[in-house]
Amino acid sequence: MNTLRNRVQLIGNLGNDPEIIKLESGRKLAKFSIATNNSYKNKDGDVIKDTQWHNIVAWGKTAEIAEKYINKGKEVAVEGKLTTRSYEDKEGVKRYITEINCNELLMLGK
Repeated sequence: MNTLRNRVQLIGNLGNDPEIIKLESGRKLAKFSIATNNSYKNKDGDVIKDTQWHNIVAWGKTAEIAEKYINKGKEVAVEGKLTTRSYEDKEGVKRYITEINCNELLMLGK
């Protein structure tokens, strides 16, 4: 059961082109978001579409693959773990963000 601890698998579409950051060490970091969609019927029988956005962070070879092969609108599958971090915004307010630290990326569709 330990392999199931903090493991996330999602299939969704990129909301933007990956932002690629090259660190001083030469290592690359890719940041992008994906949307997952779920549909359900409300009490009146209307179909409601619910879209959730997920922040993805990829490092090293996975970031290089993201840089070369994926772009806005592309359907992908990601596997990784949830991480939460905090930072201070421009006004000095402490903010929290939850991201998926991606260790596997699979391109789907055409």
